[in-house]
Amino acid sequence: MLILVVVLLLCLSKRADSLPHFLQQPEDQVVVLGSEARLPCVLGAYWGLVQWTKDGLALGGERDLPGWSRYWISGKAASGQHNLHIRHVELEDEALYECQATQAGLRSRPAQLHVLVPPEAPQVLGGPAVSLVAGVPANLTCRSQGDARPTPELLWFRDGVRLDGATFHQTLLKEGTPGPVESRLFLTPSSQDDGATLVCRARSQALPAGRDTAVTLSLQYPPVVTLSAERQTVQEGEKVTFLCQATAQPPVTGYRWAKGGTPVLGARGPRLEVVADPSFLTEPVSCEVSNAVGSGNRSTALDVHFGPILQAKPEPVAVDIGEDAFFRCAWRGNPPPRVTWTRQGEAQVLGSGPTLRLRSVGTEDAGDYECRAEPGTSGLGGGAAEARLTVNAPPVVTALHSAPAFLRGPASLQCLVVASPSPETVVWSWDEGFLASGSRGRFLVETFPAPQGLEGQGRGLISVLHISGTQESDFSRAFNCSARNRLGETSTQVTLDRRAAASFSKQKNLVRIPGSDGSSSRGPEEEEMASSEDRGPSVHRDHSDLGLDEEGALETKDPTNGYYKVRGVSVSLSLGEAPGGGLFLPPTSPLGPPATPTFYDFGSRLGMVPPCRMYRARAGYLTTPHPRAFTNYIKPTSFGPPDLGPGTPPFPYAAFPPPSHPRLQTHV
Repeated sequence: MLILVVVLLLCLSKRADSLPHFLQQPEDQVVVLGSEARLPCVLGAYWGLVQWTKDGLALGGERDLPGWSRYWISGKAASGQHNLHIRHVELEDEALYECQATQAGLRSRPAQLHVLVPPEAPQVLGGPAVSLVAGVPANLTCRSQGDARPTPELLWFRDGVRLDGATFHQTLLKEGTPGPVESRLFLTPSSQDDGATLVCRARSQALPAGRDTAVTLSLQYPPVVTLSAERQTVQEGEKVTFLCQATAQPPVTGYRWAKGGTPVLGARGPRLEVVADPSFLTEPVSCEVSNAVGSGNRSTALDVHFGPILQAKPEPVAVDIGEDAFFRCAWRGNPPPRVTWTRQGEAQVLGSGPTLRLRSVGTEDAGDYECRAEPGTSGLGGGAAEARLTVNAPPVVTALHSAPAFLRGPASLQCLVVASPSPETVVWSWDEGFLASGSRGRFLVETFPAPQGLEGQGRGLISVLHISGTQESDFSRAFNCSARNRLGETSTQVTLDRRAAASFSKQKNLVRIPGSDGSSSRGPEEEEMASSEDRGPSVHRDHSDLGLDEEGALETKDPTNGYYKVRGVSVSLSLGEAPGGGLFLPPTSPLGPPATPTFYDFGSRLGMVPPCRMYRARAGYLTTPHPRAFTNYIKPTSFGPPDLGPGTPPFPYAAFPPPSHPRLQTHV
């Protein structure tokens, strides 16, 4: 059975090979306009007429196809080859083609011939040179015209690199057929794009390599500025030149210089010369260049070396005893200065840097502290700034020296109080009482600012306890001077010393005082003394006796009954139980107005201890010694501030009663 089937197939095969048939049929083909197309057709077991049809229209049976100048049939007919050739293909050649064996009634499958039209070179609007403004957004348009098939693709390139940011658009014509295509490239050009070349490429299947059109960018841009200094690091006071350079399109029209944002008046052109100072370190120099499109600027700061400059002085500090004290100061310099702290008048460095910390201060730490910076390398700047440290502590009370006093005479006790904060009160106390201010019986208290307080310890006060008519108990008791502030209370004891009685005996005393106008008149008896004692007050001693007892009585054996010749000036003397045992006129306060009478010290001449004072009377008189000069003493109504001058008893006195004896005038 199997053998019969094989034999049958062989018979059929031999019969089929003997019948006409297609060995190769044409297929769809794509060609580019202007190229050559070849459609194959090969027949087997056929030696009759073969023709080609185009869209059903027979082209003819001849090999050269008369009437179709660009068409012909190639191949060996005996071998059954009937290939259709079309040279210089045109759009009209696009059609369906069939190969037919007419005598055998055979037709090949239709083959579609597609004709591609390559795109033309695109056009860039505004080219070949496009003018743009740097920094201003813009777009470039590339357009492809013609009947390119298929629709071409438009691409942008710069230096062979494809650019992004383009959009594609195709215009449709009224008939619905596609029209020109456009591509828009959006960009924001910079000054670096000036002279750059951009390429728009149109490519398609018909022309894979595409066709290019180049365009050159012509940029208008504001000036691009470069600013430099001939030396970037300079010393204060040196001259520096700045150079401002710029590229611009269109050309530069002007320059403007500024320092720290403030215009430099009178500066023109691309060069600026200045004298460096510390401000250039923080206030840069800028150069602005302009043209028709806009302006550009650049700034630079100088590294100016300068000596230390004080920016913030240390502030006075007051702290309670035992607390920490802080001082702060600020110096500015380039390079930064070294700041040290010392105590005024001392060389020891207590710290460095802008802050000084003193831990657990005591009263001994009070004083002035210096914040110091050395001058810079140029020798400029530097110096010191000081601030005072006040240590708040309980008051310091010190007893001041009080001159001895006579019994039943006036006396004064003094104490110095120094405190920070200022004392709330200063109180004198004794056996039977106390007094802070005002008067009480024989006692009067007055308080005055001290001429100069202790350093760093706050203001000083002097409190004076005045006693009128001293008693025996005043010399044996202790007077207590105490002061109090918020930090505590301190006191000290002050005692009153008693002055012993003083006496002197002379036969004759001659007192000479220059006149108020600096001139003097001499009597015949005084010519011998003139040569040796022309200057200052003088005393001539000639066996006169003066005696003074404790009660204040004065015995005099002066034959002139108490009147002395004083070179043409009438003089009277009064001796009282005053502190210091002085001979005096009751003056106003030693700290009083400029009209205070001048006093003369006659102690060394009269041999009286302690020194006595004699005041020049306005009318040329001195009070006469009298045994009853102070018997009718009246309590003072007011006191002046204490006289703390050297060698001066610290007891101010005010008005005293006038002498109880008449004044006589003796002429020489």
